[in-house]
Amino acid sequence: MRLGIFGGSFDPVHRGHLKLAACCQDQAALDQVWFTPAATQPLKQHGPRACNRDREAMLRLALAGQPQWRLCRQETERGGVSYTVDTLQAIGEEWPEAAMFFLMGADTLQQLPHWKSLPLVCQLATPLVVRRAGEPEPDFSILAPWLDPKRIGEIERQQIEMPGLPISSSQIRQLVAQGSNLEALVPTNVAQYIAEHGLYR
Repeated sequence: MRLGIFGGSFDPVHRGHLKLAACCQDQAALDQVWFTPAATQPLKQHGPRACNRDREAMLRLALAGQPQWRLCRQETERGGVSYTVDTLQAIGEEWPEAAMFFLMGADTLQQLPHWKSLPLVCQLATPLVVRRAGEPEPDFSILAPWLDPKRIGEIERQQIEMPGLPISSSQIRQLVAQGSNLEALVPTNVAQYIAEHGLYR
């Protein structure tokens, strides 16, 4: 099985996340994509605005009707700071036959040097770096101090292309506070959940 792991705060999940997953699934021939919300991201230790329960509920709504996509609660169940290396090790032990891929935007590539155990992360899973239309080419040379040229070349060759979708969770939270309509940015059922539960106000 070719398994894509998509981590992040998903605070809230939005159409940009879903499009990124779809492009990775199509271009990298992934059998499944597991959306894996972080408990607390190491580089964003102020924590998510919505609680784990609400973020997971919104993900379940967003993933409904996509049988190859699922919610993975590995990090929220573990709690504390969510390190990707720990998550990949745990999934790899449970699914030893899976070829794992880690989905990320090109902006996240620039943060990789700050990740815990980066060489091991790239050994356990192949990063699928997504370049959005209109963005500059990702700079894979940033990985040179940690990975050999062959591995960097393998990662670069698997770069994913997707349309430009200028959507961010922080933008959505700001729009909620302003009382704006969200349905162009998030699935309808997620917009309804946010309104019904008074999130981000």
